[in-house]
Amino acid sequence: MLNTIKYVIEKDKKFAIGLMSGTSLDGVDACIVEIKGSHKETEIKLIDFITLEYTKSEKERILNLCNVNTSKVDEICFMNTYLGNKMGQAALEVCRKSKIDIRNIDFISSHGQTIYHMPNEHSTFQIGELANIAAVTGCLTVGDFRPSDMAYGGQGAPLVPYIDYIMFSDKYKGRVLLNLGGIGNITVLKPNGKEEDVWGFDTGPANVLIDAIVKIITGGNMSYDDGGKMAMMGSIDELWLEDMIINDEYLNKKPPKSTGREYYTTELAKKLYDKGVERDLKNFDILATITAFTAKTVQNQLEQFVLNECEIDELYVSGGGAHNEMIMKLLSKYINADVRNVDKLNFSGDAKEAIAFAILGNEFLCGNSNNIPSVTGSDRKVIMGKLVLPTV
Repeated sequence: MLNTIKYVIEKDKKFAIGLMSGTSLDGVDACIVEIKGSHKETEIKLIDFITLEYTKSEKERILNLCNVNTSKVDEICFMNTYLGNKMGQAALEVCRKSKIDIRNIDFISSHGQTIYHMPNEHSTFQIGELANIAAVTGCLTVGDFRPSDMAYGGQGAPLVPYIDYIMFSDKYKGRVLLNLGGIGNITVLKPNGKEEDVWGFDTGPANVLIDAIVKIITGGNMSYDDGGKMAMMGSIDELWLEDMIINDEYLNKKPPKSTGREYYTTELAKKLYDKGVERDLKNFDILATITAFTAKTVQNQLEQFVLNECEIDELYVSGGGAHNEMIMKLLSKYINADVRNVDKLNFSGDAKEAIAFAILGNEFLCGNSNNIPSVTGSDRKVIMGKLVLPTV
């Protein structure tokens, strides 16, 4: 066992698979990367990337687990191993696509699927059993990162700022890295900043409310607004938008902070839809206003918590929201910075979080702390992650 771990750790160049399943529930993102070095000396080359999509049934089952009114302990138990097997299959699939033998993969690193997050209680739950991933693939597998941070008073989120710091810091420019998955989160990088200068937090909803509204207005036939096309056919109700900002209690919480489906629920989306109907808005007007809410919350959070501390020159966007043309246009309108897709940094925005967890897994194996206390609120640096070895 020790020889297996030692062999991987001591390799100059490792091939790793990063796995990510986020709040949007699109599917399992899987990337193959070549990793050299660690921490600030990390060098990454993306080899290939896929998304193994969830079926409609799988997505509904996961959604039910995220709701205290519909979740059941036997279903959690079943889906933990079910998703572990599916995540293992995603790893095999990205290998097939890239024509790389799974036996040449040094390790797999998985975020898992969050079904409930309780940051104020320092508790969280991600499923997608690591033992099943290891069994399906035959690979050394790392995962379950968040609890180690939370055990020392942290919120276990966001974790990607660690990667943003080592990959995207700039000597001269202040940068914000904004990821728009189901929930929005930012990393703030001061010019020529040190690790302790980094901070970040969840800004509020990204696609989670937009997707829920799309389901409502299409009777469940569509689950997202492709490119923001439907929203752009509507008009923003500016007064209602301002009212939503004022009445969202999460936005006034000071960092460190994180959120999820526990706060931005499907029930909230339904209430917002009904409110839009009360205001005599058409469906596309409601969707346009909810889409604007995502961009407006980012502006609000930057103005409340960032701009007094750090001048921002560039804002780089990743995640599904980066493909929403309306969101990108509104961010450029609301925020006084160059707003760009993170692809402009020669880094795949769609694969960014899967790559991030491959890097976090590498840091774990190298024995490096891989959280940032100024971001998560933990009282110390910790080595996040757990390890499962396959049975040969």
